[in-house]
Amino acid sequence: MSALRFGPGLAIVIALAAIGVGLYLNYRNGDNRIYNHLRYLHLGNRFFIGLGAVVVLSAVGFYWEGLYYLAVVGLVALFGLLAYDAWQLYVIAGHISAERSVPKVLSLSDEMNIRIRVHNDGPKEVSVGLTDELPADLQIRDHHIAFELPGASDRELSYSIRPMTRGEYDFGSINLFLTTSWKLAERRLEIPAGVTVPVYPSILQMQQFTLKAKTTVPASGRKRLRRLAKSYEFDQIKEYVLGDDYRSINWKATGRRNALMVNQYEDERAQRIFCCIDKGRTMLMPFNGLSLLDYAINATLALSNVILTKEDRAGLLTFSDKLGTILPADSKPDHLRRIMEALYHQQDQQVESNYDLLYYAGQKLLGGRSLMILFTNFESNYALDRVLPALRRIARSHQLVVILFENTEIAELLDNPVEGVEDVYLKSTARNFLQQKELMAARLRQNGVRVVLTRPEALSGAVINEYLELKRRGLV
Repeated sequence: MSALRFGPGLAIVIALAAIGVGLYLNYRNGDNRIYNHLRYLHLGNRFFIGLGAVVVLSAVGFYWEGLYYLAVVGLVALFGLLAYDAWQLYVIAGHISAERSVPKVLSLSDEMNIRIRVHNDGPKEVSVGLTDELPADLQIRDHHIAFELPGASDRELSYSIRPMTRGEYDFGSINLFLTTSWKLAERRLEIPAGVTVPVYPSILQMQQFTLKAKTTVPASGRKRLRRLAKSYEFDQIKEYVLGDDYRSINWKATGRRNALMVNQYEDERAQRIFCCIDKGRTMLMPFNGLSLLDYAINATLALSNVILTKEDRAGLLTFSDKLGTILPADSKPDHLRRIMEALYHQQDQQVESNYDLLYYAGQKLLGGRSLMILFTNFESNYALDRVLPALRRIARSHQLVVILFENTEIAELLDNPVEGVEDVYLKSTARNFLQQKELMAARLRQNGVRVVLTRPEALSGAVINEYLELKRRGLV
């Protein structure tokens, strides 16, 4: 009787062992087709529930013999249904395809939509769980979308990401986990869809501020006559008349026409505006996932676009302990693209910034008196004391605007309720720190430097408003 009882179970175990040995030998011989199919096959929860029921029946079968044989029949049926479900999934998987639609360029710190279209050209409905291989920079480890996909249909899915660092983002394969209504097995369908997408400074933010700039400042030609610099640009060649400046005589044209010809110039309305970005240690402080440097880069791109829209010339200068990127002020059609590329490649530096180099660049490399908008940060009056002489020298040669950042995390401490002596101390320290920032801004203004003190998340709007105000008052 014992042989009869253990015989069916032993036969099943031997059969499964023989199948396993056969698959191993097949794999050792270099034929990976069966192995690859099984590698993407996963057992479902219902299979393990059924297997648990078989185990319980087998255990109880030691006391009631009929239940044991029922367990054997159930085990054979369970593996048979599993094999049929796996075969169904194999057939269905051949009719499933998917493709991902990613923007050519992602925008730093902005919500970006990623779309995936899944197509089923087979006749059967299938349950799908989608897991996209997202870039490691996003630090998203629980991405999963579950949906039903009827036969002969398409389904478009979308999800949003928010890149918080510049650079290249690598998207991997699209993984679809397919199950039938039986849910005994699950098949993973891996669809190659690798693509690399660059993350540039915030393009969406740049576009949002463009309309505001077009409606806030008077049009060119209605500005006041006060200029940062007096310069001219060529207009035409005309015949000399009494009163024309003899220094503008064009001798080549005079020789060709056998009459005095002079060059005529008009006032150059386009002014030079340089965004100067401090890449030193103080700009590494993070707020809401972005460093101050990245906030400055986003604001520089948005401001440069506004500058070019207002027919001024935008330039760029970055520095730390040495000079970095220097783009001369220009207004050519492709100049915004050049600024964007330069900002994309900026890297922070764990060093103290050298403001004497900034003064040198302002004297030798900027091409005359300009508006310099300096993105920097000082955390103490001692730090400001060290660079204030250089800033005063720069302000004598250029119109200088210094952008300082409020520490929003410290400001939030003032709103917290007081529950003890420690909270009183923290609030007092926070208030003293914020007052120091206000004092630093006041000291800069006393030394002839315009200052914008703003929260990091409001930086772009604040710096653009400052530029527009300077335009309105005729200072640019």
